[in-house]
Amino acid sequence: MQEKENIQRLEELVTRFITLVSKRLPDDVSGKLSELQSRETNPMAQAIYQTMFDNIELALALDRPVCQDTGVLQFFLRAGTGFPYLGAMETVLRNAVRDATVQAPLRHNAVETFDEFNTGDNTGRRVPWVDWEVVPGDSGLSMDVYMAGGGCTLPGTAKVLMPSAGYEGIVDYVLDAIVSYGVNACPPLLVGVGIATSVDTAAVLSKKALMRKIGSRNPNAKAAKLEALLTDGINRLGIGPQGLSGDSSVMGVHVEHAARHPSAIGVAINVGCWAHRRGSIRFAKDLSYEILTHKGVAL
Repeated sequence: MQEKENIQRLEELVTRFITLVSKRLPDDVSGKLSELQSRETNPMAQAIYQTMFDNIELALALDRPVCQDTGVLQFFLRAGTGFPYLGAMETVLRNAVRDATVQAPLRHNAVETFDEFNTGDNTGRRVPWVDWEVVPGDSGLSMDVYMAGGGCTLPGTAKVLMPSAGYEGIVDYVLDAIVSYGVNACPPLLVGVGIATSVDTAAVLSKKALMRKIGSRNPNAKAAKLEALLTDGINRLGIGPQGLSGDSSVMGVHVEHAARHPSAIGVAINVGCWAHRRGSIRFAKDLSYEILTHKGVAL
C-alpha cells in the first residue's frame, strides 16, 4: 500500500515539474538571454529581446506556458540501481504527461505516424520518449525533462562523413545546417553537436548536449575549442534574434562525443530555441528532491 502511495506521489511531483518547465525558463537560459541583450547593438534585436522578456514575465503572471508550442515531451533518466521505483517509471512518466497536458495546459502535439490522428494527451507510440542511463550503486534518480518544439526540431540533421573530411567537415556541416534552417528555430539558438561513429549514436549525443548548462565546456580541450569556434562562427553569420539580424545568433554550442570507428565520422545536430524549456531534477529514494535548473522553486 505504501509503495502505491509513493508511486502516486512521484507521479504528482513529475506532473508539477513538467508544468513548471513549460512556464518558467531555466536560470541559465534567462541569464544568457540577459547577457546577449546587454551586449546587443542592433536596435531591432534589442526590441526583440525586450519582447522575449515581456513574454517570460507574462507567462509567469498569467500562469501559462512561455511558448504555445509545448513540444513533444522527452525524458533523459540517470537511474541508480537502488532507486526503488524503476519498474514504475515509464508508467509514471506517461501518466504525468497526461496530467500535465490538462493542468499546465500543454498543447496537444502527439500525432500517430501513419494513422495521422492526434492522441489529445501528448502520449502515443513511444511518446513520451524516454532515454535511460543506469548508475550502479546509486539510490537516486536524476531526470532531464525537455520540450522539443516543432521549430527547434527542424534544423535537426545527421550524417556520416568520410574520414578525409576531418574536423573541418564537421564545421562545414554544422554551419550549413544553421544557415539553411536555423532561422526556423527561433534564435538565439542552443546548438547541440554529437560526434561518434553512426548517425544514431551521434544524434543521441547531440540531444544530450542540449541538456548541459549553458556556458559549460566539454572537458576535452580540443572539443571545448571546437565549441568556442562554432559559437563564434555562427554568431558571425548575423542571424540574430528571431532571424532579423543581430550581434548574437546562439546562446552557445555544446559538443558531446564518443570514440568512433576510424573509417567514419558520424555527426548530428539538434537545436534548442530561445525558449529552451528544459529542467533537471534529482529524486532521492525517499522522494525528497532537488531542482537543479530553477533555483528557489518548490513543487
